Amino acid sequence: MALRDLAPWHHGKSGTPALSDLQREVDRVFESFWNGLGTPSLLRENGGAMALDVRVDTSEDDKAYHVTAELPGMTEKDIEVTFADNMLTISGEKREEKEVKEENYHRRERSFGSFRRSFSLPSEVDEGKISAAFKDGVMTIDLPKAKSAQKKAKKITISRGK
Repeated sequence: MALRDLAPWHHGKSGTPALSDLQREVDRVFESFWNGLGTPSLLRENGGAMALDVRVDTSEDDKAYHVTAELPGMTEKDIEVTFADNMLTISGEKREEKEVKEENYHRRERSFGSFRRSFSLPSEVDEGKISAAFKDGVMTIDLPKAKSAQKKAKKITISRGK
């Protein structure tokens, strides 16, 4: 691995970081700083548009795949989950508007953002048994494996070396 592969941004054709990549990385550092001070933001710039930064955990056991997505401030009506060709896609949009009217000032803030995350699953899923639940800003999706994908592990006996 070359040292340039460790850089947190992509390189342009000339081998130097593209200015837009560098700007996104600096924005990410400042966003991380402000979040540490208790000013949460789920928005990040994505090619000129605002996109939600959704945290997702995935796991697998013998019988199913499990996906958990953190979607604070959203409801199940804001989210769409689809499954086709062994590809799970979670997408959604958040719209938020805050208005404060005080004697000396009037402030109105709006934020809009969307997200789309897709996951390719390595084995067949029993589509009829897929379930999704949403509670307290957390989406949990269970994707049971098809019977053919639920193969029992064979125990291999280990012999003593020669």
